[in-house]
Amino acid sequence: MNEMTKTAALVSTEQGQHDRAVGLRVRALRKDKNVSLQQLSSASGLSIGYLSQIERGISSASVRALALIADGLGVGLDAIFPRQRGANPATDAFAFRVSERRGLGFWRDGIEKELLTPGESSTLNLFLVHVAPGGTSGESAYTHHGDEAGFVLEGAFELTVDGETRTMETGDAFRFRSNRPHRWRNIGLSPCQILWALSGS
Repeated sequence: MNEMTKTAALVSTEQGQHDRAVGLRVRALRKDKNVSLQQLSSASGLSIGYLSQIERGISSASVRALALIADGLGVGLDAIFPRQRGANPATDAFAFRVSERRGLGFWRDGIEKELLTPGESSTLNLFLVHVAPGGTSGESAYTHHGDEAGFVLEGAFELTVDGETRTMETGDAFRFRSNRPHRWRNIGLSPCQILWALSGS
């Protein structure tokens, strides 16, 4: 096995582990909320089969899918992030260390999100979003509860809200209600890094 094959195998293994962790978290949240797959399917607009595949870790969820799932369960996107073993952030914590960060990678979409403000006591959370060239939230626009705003730290990406598209470059900022249909993608040749805030109300 050459180095390229070994690297591909390692990445595939990591993706599989990540998908299983996300699936277990989604299933745990659904059970905790006493929501059936049928009910979650109706609330999210996603098929029962797809939801089942996500929960079993055999299908990678997109940014759009997890936002719809979180909305259907009445939780913020941060709740979907797999919990670190032994992690129990104080509900009144106001400062967060690098070591406390949790990541959520959408490997097949070219997106990685780091939750900078872990914990479950706030409806406002801050994410560091990395978007690889070609990375996208999906071909279809989506909506969910809350508000979002962001600041482009590096690179550029294309943001579409209500069918209106803007190219956001380093130093640009944005803000919109999350119930407005939106999607985004990196159409450039360089990675993009965005400081992204989401509120759940």
